[in-house]
Amino acid sequence: MRHTALLLSTAVAGVALARTLTAANPVLEDAAARAALPEFKVIPAAPNAELTPALPVDAKQFRGWPRSQGDNGARRYSALDRINKNNVRDLAVAWTYRSGDGAANIQSTPIVVDGVMFAPTPGRAIVAVDATTGREIWRRTLPPVTRPRLQDAPARRGLVYWPGDGTAPARVIFGFGDWIYSVDPRTGEPTPGFGAGGRVEIPTGATASGAIFRNIYVTCGVNGDAYGYDLRDGRLLWRFRSVPRDGDFGAETWNGPQQGANGWSGLSLDDQRGIAFVAFGAPRPDMVGIGRLGDNLFSNCVVALDATTGRRIWHFQDVRHDIWDLDVCAPPNLVTIRREGREVDAVVGMAKSGHLTLLDRLTGRPVFPWRLRRAPVSTLPGEVTSAYQPDPELPDPVSRMEFHPDMITDRTPEAREFVRQVVAKSTYGFFQPFTEGVPNLFIGSRGGAEWSGGAIDVPTGRLYVTSNRWVSRVTVIRPDERERNSNQPPSAGEKVYQHYCATCHGPDRGGLGVAPPLYALGNRLKDADVLALIENGRGAMPPNPLIGDDEKRDLLDFLLRRNQPAATLRRGDGREQPRYTFDGFKFLTDHEGYPGIKPPWGLLNCYDLGTGRALWRVPLGELEKLTAQGVPKTGSQNLGGATVTAGGLVFVAGTEDERIRAFDADTGAELWSAKLPFAGTAAPAVYEAGGRQYVVITATGGGRVGGPSGAGDAYVAFALPR
Repeated sequence: MRHTALLLSTAVAGVALARTLTAANPVLEDAAARAALPEFKVIPAAPNAELTPALPVDAKQFRGWPRSQGDNGARRYSALDRINKNNVRDLAVAWTYRSGDGAANIQSTPIVVDGVMFAPTPGRAIVAVDATTGREIWRRTLPPVTRPRLQDAPARRGLVYWPGDGTAPARVIFGFGDWIYSVDPRTGEPTPGFGAGGRVEIPTGATASGAIFRNIYVTCGVNGDAYGYDLRDGRLLWRFRSVPRDGDFGAETWNGPQQGANGWSGLSLDDQRGIAFVAFGAPRPDMVGIGRLGDNLFSNCVVALDATTGRRIWHFQDVRHDIWDLDVCAPPNLVTIRREGREVDAVVGMAKSGHLTLLDRLTGRPVFPWRLRRAPVSTLPGEVTSAYQPDPELPDPVSRMEFHPDMITDRTPEAREFVRQVVAKSTYGFFQPFTEGVPNLFIGSRGGAEWSGGAIDVPTGRLYVTSNRWVSRVTVIRPDERERNSNQPPSAGEKVYQHYCATCHGPDRGGLGVAPPLYALGNRLKDADVLALIENGRGAMPPNPLIGDDEKRDLLDFLLRRNQPAATLRRGDGREQPRYTFDGFKFLTDHEGYPGIKPPWGLLNCYDLGTGRALWRVPLGELEKLTAQGVPKTGSQNLGGATVTAGGLVFVAGTEDERIRAFDADTGAELWSAKLPFAGTAAPAVYEAGGRQYVVITATGGGRVGGPSGAGDAYVAFALPR
């Protein structure tokens, strides 16, 4: 295709500008050499006359909710307008569904088709619920899991409905574990002829909802790669590797075989052109890039793939050689914008770095000039940072990655002094790399956009995206212990670890996927802290009630490196290699646990993507304890995501105060809110059933936001009074 050639002069230029680094070419580790480079380089914008003309979009697709992201374009837009600015104040609970099979953080927006809601439950089931009453119709419980991993939650971040075709009936598709499942929407029974027993293997683990082009289900794996499956029989049609190998395009941006650039962020799909847009996250391991020198394609990228073949059409990379976990973190949004009087089709990528990338739908060329700025060198032996990192001027960033001391909180003198002392002992700055043993401050993993992504108001092309402003405080350290001597038998604690923990955290405690490493655990946690994590879980880690008391004691000794066999150094190429890990995902907070910077700490943002400018930003969420002290609304950390409607409303939950809210889409004014039984950590779905419009929210709490009520099992639907 013509746009493949265009890519090589634009999006791929980002790789050329940052250059490919290898262990044999360490010259740019020299600070003086780096400083001699030009401060800025720019990937030019596509001329407006060359942007892809918009194709008409069928408005009917926005009256239903057959995919967790609303439609294939991940727009989370509803054309329904019975609930609007004039009557939203009257919105009330229509029904509440409680699954009754446990309590857990669910991050999946339900889907609704023909008056039936399909959704996952904490007890590892998929249920069908009458969308007008909340009455359960059927329940499909998935096989038990003894050692839960991230992917071992049905429809972890979404599911999708396929209406079938002339050769195959309708089905509901979702992931669980290492499988893609297909069930009959009428009964919940496995679909005959789809793989074996209604499931097919996904080699890198299930994650976000896929999208459907004709009879092809395009999806990606939590640990990387994208796939195309035939929905009629489950056959694997193609696989695109997120870490290229064996001479593939981009293989030279890695110094040898690697584990994947994760695929948990999700994807969208252009129904008319048959193009899938996949968001790939940061490479692994987090915070340390010594073993993966280079720009690391296709990590931190939006990649456009032919939905029928998996062939790469174009890609565009945000952060190069990411050592800060700044994933391109959400399904790209399809959008039509107006430029110089023409309507053109584009796609929006968003990242934890705070960057928004607006790209031409067919070519991947940026709509606005994409500026790159000279970045600092590393002080860690063996680490080689990228010479340039993104510093775009447009679109306006969701947040700046760079922390500066003028951001320090002034909530109270005590809070300010506490944080000031922490900052004085830390490093910070534009893409500041890590210094061994010194905390590094940056607005990252809870800073820009989140996995929940954004919503597009289809008629106007406006983007609505939630964001956080928490400062990460991460320290890279050398492990205080090495791998065990393989000539010695494993201890009792190591046996327990290998049975219960190694699947997520790796056989050598080095971490897998998004599960963190457990090196030097004793430096940051006490015995009671580790036991509490094992027994109660935290964030994405579930509780494990299967471990007995003696096993817990042995496991604790192993994790804290007590009474272990002698260790040996790992060597590579005949030489000792420096090795590092990090002390976990921590944040800059004051002495009372509040964020260590001035508010707002959580935001709802509205963008005019035609100009790249933010139209408004408002605090999202309220910390009631601070409100009682007379502090203006600060916003809170949030992990829910927004949904926009033709009624001029933006619905969003996901905040610490366990509320769902409606905002005026034009002004950002808060028009309505309601208390939920638990925090809602997924985006709302909007649907019509029985002649009535509803807004339904997953309200199970738990996870990183949590809320005072902990975790639960609820779905709550709101509607206007009859």
